[in-house]
Amino acid sequence: MIVAETKRLILRNWRDGDRVLFHEINSDTEVMEFFGFVRDREQSDELLDRLKRDIEATGYGFYALEERATGICLGFAGLALTDLEPHFSKGTVEIGWRLARPHWGKGYVTEAGRRLLSLGFDERGLDEIVSFAVFNNHRSTAVMERLGMKRDPARDFDHPKVSAATPHLKPHVTYSITRQDWAGNRE
Repeated sequence: MIVAETKRLILRNWRDGDRVLFHEINSDTEVMEFFGFVRDREQSDELLDRLKRDIEATGYGFYALEERATGICLGFAGLALTDLEPHFSKGTVEIGWRLARPHWGKGYVTEAGRRLLSLGFDERGLDEIVSFAVFNNHRSTAVMERLGMKRDPARDFDHPKVSAATPHLKPHVTYSITRQDWAGNRE
């Protein structure tokens, strides 16, 4: 199932052939620097299966990000329903991404992010999309800013799912964009 496309990218549901790349991402200590853990192959497969089910059930989730010219899966990007009450109310949609290191710095996430914002606001009628990251994850927050998202300090939080063993990864910053701001950014 193709969810969306851009000039260089296809956002689609996961295939079994994506499992090797998905594990590569989830076991790479540099990619997972702000998560405080890596996943083994079994854990990666379980997560991929859950992501695939979520997309099939709701249309929301983290989609496989494929390079159109080569058919290579680069990582993922998507619009997902958050499950972080009371920090975000039920039904809040977040935008997020993760790429394999060889594909960093090529503008793929920003390109996918712009298409995802269009999908969320123009096609699905969302009123707001949020994103959050560890406070010093400057690569991710720079993408948020390139997408026109604004820092919302009143919504910053300590992530409840981050292990007590990695307290430096608990503080998260929140960025958001409304449909009105998205429309204004494109004029």
